[in-house]
Formats: sequence, structure tokens, C-alpha cells
Amino acid sequence: MKLEKILENLNSFEKNPFLKIIDGIVNEKPNNAREVDQILSENNKDLKSIDNLNIARVFSLIEAEFTSYIRREFNHTTSQLDILVDIISREGNSIMKQDWFARLYEKELKELEKHLKVFKAGLYDEKSDFDTGRRRDYLIYLACLRTAYHNDELNNQDNKVTTDEQSILNTLANQLELSQEEIKMINYLIVPVQKLEIETIINDLKSTGAIFYSKKTNTIYVADEISRILRKIRGKEVSDKFFRRVLRNLKEPQINLICKKHGIDRKLDIEQKIQRIIDEGISFSGVLKEDIYRDGTSLTEKKKFINELIEKNLKITNPIKGIVLEEKITNLIAYFEQTEKDEKVGISLDGYDKLLKEMNSAIPSFKNLVKSTYQFQEEDVLKSSFLLDYNIKPKDVLEIVPEDLLEIFCKDKEIKTRGDVIFNILDSYRDAENLYLENYEHIGFRNIAALKNNNIDVREVDLGIKFEVLTKKIFESLGFTVDEPLRNALNTAKDKVDILLTIGNNEVIIVECKTVKENGYNKFSSVSRQLKSYAKRIESQDYKVVKSILVAPDFSDDFIKDCGLEYDLNLSLITASTLIKVFDGFKQSKLKKFPHNLFMRDVLIQEERVLKAIGK
Repeated sequence: MKLEKILENLNSFEKNPFLKIIDGIVNEKPNNAREVDQILSENNKDLKSIDNLNIARVFSLIEAEFTSYIRREFNHTTSQLDILVDIISREGNSIMKQDWFARLYEKELKELEKHLKVFKAGLYDEKSDFDTGRRRDYLIYLACLRTAYHNDELNNQDNKVTTDEQSILNTLANQLELSQEEIKMINYLIVPVQKLEIETIINDLKSTGAIFYSKKTNTIYVADEISRILRKIRGKEVSDKFFRRVLRNLKEPQINLICKKHGIDRKLDIEQKIQRIIDEGISFSGVLKEDIYRDGTSLTEKKKFINELIEKNLKITNPIKGIVLEEKITNLIAYFEQTEKDEKVGISLDGYDKLLKEMNSAIPSFKNLVKSTYQFQEEDVLKSSFLLDYNIKPKDVLEIVPEDLLEIFCKDKEIKTRGDVIFNILDSYRDAENLYLENYEHIGFRNIAALKNNNIDVREVDLGIKFEVLTKKIFESLGFTVDEPLRNALNTAKDKVDILLTIGNNEVIIVECKTVKENGYNKFSSVSRQLKSYAKRIESQDYKVVKSILVAPDFSDDFIKDCGLEYDLNLSLITASTLIKVFDGFKQSKLKKFPHNLFMRDVLIQEERVLKAIGK
């Protein structure tokens, strides 16, 4: 769940620990201090008084400083960072009840204890299944960690690993190519794990800003933005779903090479091996740089494989640049991070719900598979709204289903199995109109690459018309009367209104649509002349223009300022992002018709105010 949405679910008292942290970072003058000050000055308020959208905007500007802060805090707070972060950063655990968190924590400790016994036995038994070289790596790291932890005894101080010592150990672990799970095992051989009270854990995590906690509902929230930070702290370069996507596009001998290197049982079935690789926190970049190749594989052969993986197997249409292998992998990680931030679903929400319903009907184990993979406590998990709160999209769900079950589903629904089965399934549940609406902002920005990535094939020359058609559809769905006959009668070769809304008594609203490639639509003088000409033409035919609305993906600060000074036009501005959110909010409301007066007040229409009004 996005930070903004989580904040909406909390009261002021529950937000305060997080806001106090952000306020402290802002007072230390972060790198983007000027942009932060601008947000605060525009609202003439301090951080605790601004709306949730602007709090999220401020957070995005100080994310680097927050990451540094949370790293420091965890060093002081608990020795169980690895266990706790592994729990709260999992995709299905971003929203969970306190009792469920307690159960997951206890389960993690029991699993850890069981794995420790096996690991310790293998470490000291020369006849164990551990690779000789790997066993040597473990013993080297163990010896260094033991020295770092116990050398304080010489100075009559409490045993601990200092920040400097930890940085050296991190370098050693990287050079030995140890997974996060391997490091965890060795760490807890030196410092035995102790069970903490769940209330203590929640308070510690809350005070560091890692989680939010609603006492009223006993619910823990981990914002998507913070979850990404926590993963990075644990050395996880991509989320589990993207790691799974890549691993499922490897051949089983390559998976076995990863397992051999990191001590994973190669007798497990392919899906179990993939899950173990993910669970053990094995380095994503390490897998693609070293782990999947046999000895003697040349750098040229590695580059060729990575290119084929990206272009043919993963079918990524956006070019992943990079001359050297490391650069290519780094850019692939950046691509996955950007994809994770994108809110677009890929198919319509109605299509997503239909897919979930029919998958559950055709595959009896489907619901339990979703629940167990994402560790959900709830029973009713097969709803698009529920899964999207966890940033789980249709492709993510299909990728956890074994291939043989997907083929059974395809045969049941008469979906072709030749080629990419998951793509074929998604394509059959794609609703073109709803999909266009979900990509409304991308269309406004004329973002061809993003549209292609979301399976929309449209010519750039057609984007202006498509934006206009979708805007018309939105206003119709809001309950406005889009009067096409009147618009056609009033339009001339010179003056062509995009959309004309009639509200009775010969009163009309002019809606003008503008697409723009770069941020900040700034052609005020041009659009001002255009709208004045439209109004003059319309009023000459005994109609009264009560309002003009300009819809564009973004507006420059100067444009908004000039609009506020232009009293003749009675013009309001609304961004594509705001309009589509108002549309979504209206669908969830009890209203039959949108109160048009909500579009009459502001120069730049504020989505939060409108959404609050229609949500009452």
C-alpha cells in the first residue's frame, strides 16, 4: 500500500512518530531541501499540518536521508534486524494484524532453530554435503565474526559488533558471495537468537519509522516506499516477484548450479528450489553475473545470455542499456524497481477480478496457493482491490502457479498455449476501454514507452484524440451531460470545442484537453485566446458559459499563476492524475451524479478536497 493511502487510515497520534522523523530530516537540510521548502511554503503550513499527498511528496524527496537514518537506528534498536525485515518486507506482509505478525515471528524463530542445527552439523562435519570450498568460506566468515564480537572483552566492555566492524564484515561477505540466509546462519551461531515480546518489537519498529501501527484495528502497515528501503538494507536488489520471474525463465541445470553453490538441496522440485533461492536472500546480481554459468563460460557468452534473457524470455520492450555485464544487470534492476513503482495493472480491474474468479473455479488449489505464497491471514484474498493494496498484479499471481496448472486452465478456457502462456492468459482478460482509462495519465503525457510496456499499442499521432475521447468518457461516467449535438452545432472551422457539458437553463461548461510530452503545460496565452474565442462563439448563440475546465497531465507554476489572474475566463485546471482519481473515488461513493460545483471553486482543482467531499 502506498504511503499516502496508509496515512489516510491513521489518526494524528499514530502518524506522529513518522512525521517527527521526517521533520528531523527536513531540519537537517537534506539534498532536496529547496524542493521540500517549496511544498511546505505552497501550503503555508508545517509538515504535520499538510495533507497526506504532500507528506508522501516530501518523503520521496528525502528518501536517501531516510534510508541512512533507518540504517543507523536499526543498529541501536535490535539485533534481530534480519529476521524482522525479512518478515515485514515480504509482499504479502505489508498489511497484517498484530496477532498474525506474532505468529509469523514465532514461525520464523522455529524455522531458524531447525535450520541452525542442520547448518552447524554440516559446518563441522568434513563428510557433510557442503561443498569443500563453500565450507571453507563459512569458516572464514565465522572466525572473523567471532573476533569482531568478542574483542570488546579485552577492554572490559559488552560484546558487540561496531559499525566499522560490520562494514568490514559486509565487504567480506560480498567477496565470499554469501547469501543473506548464509550470513544469518553464521551470525546466530555466535549470538543465539532470543525471543522478544511482540509489543516491544512493534514499538521499536514504529519508532524507527519502519512500520505504522493502528492501535484501534491492531493493524501493522508497511508502506511500499519503505518496504523497498528495507529490502535494500537487507541486500535484496529486487522484490521476490521479479526474482521469481527471472528464475522461472532459467533452465533447471542453471537453477541447480545456484543450489550447488549455496547449499540448497537439488533433489527438491523446480518450484521448491526457486522458492528456496528467493527465501535465502541470494544476490540477484550475483546469480546473473556468476552463479548460473559453468566454469569456463566466457564474458561474451554471459553477455549474450543476459541479452537473450531480457529480450526473448522476459520480453522487456524498453531497451535495457549497458555495454559491460555489470551495467546491464544494474539497469535491469533499475527497470524492475521502476516497474514496481508503476501503479498500472496491465489489464482492467474488472478483468483482474474475472481472472481471479475463474482461476479459483478451474484450479481448486489456487486460493491456498495465493494465501501460502504471500502469507495472507485473510480468507477472502481473491479480489483485485485486496491484492493491489499489496502491489500484487495479475502477472505476479500467474507467476506463482505451476506451469502444468496454467496449461490446464488454458485448456478449460480455450486459451492458446503456444508461446508465452502467461501473456496469452492476460491478453484474454484484457478490457481495452478500461485498460486505456487506467493508462489515462500516460496517454496525456504521450508516453509511448510506458503504454507499450502496459500492452497498449497506439500511434503517437492518435494520442491527442484518444486523450479527448477518454476525458469525455470520464465526464459521462461522472453523470455530466456531454452534449455532442450542441457541440457540433456550435463548432466552426475556426472554433472547435473539445467537450461541451450542458447543466440546464442554457448554461454550459467548456472542457479543453491538452497532451504534453514534458512536465508542466505552459502555453497560457495560446489557450487563453482559444477559450475566449470559444466562449464568445457560444454566448453569441444565447448560451451562458459558466465555467471552462482545462485538462492536461501537468501544469507549470507560471501557468497556474497566470490562470489565477485571468478573471474573464473563470477557468479551472485539473491534471489527468487528479481527474482519474476523482473518477475512481466517485465509483466507490454512494453518489449517482457528481456535484459539478466541486469543479467550480479552485484554480487548480485539489483532488484531496474533492475526494473528501464525495466520500462523505
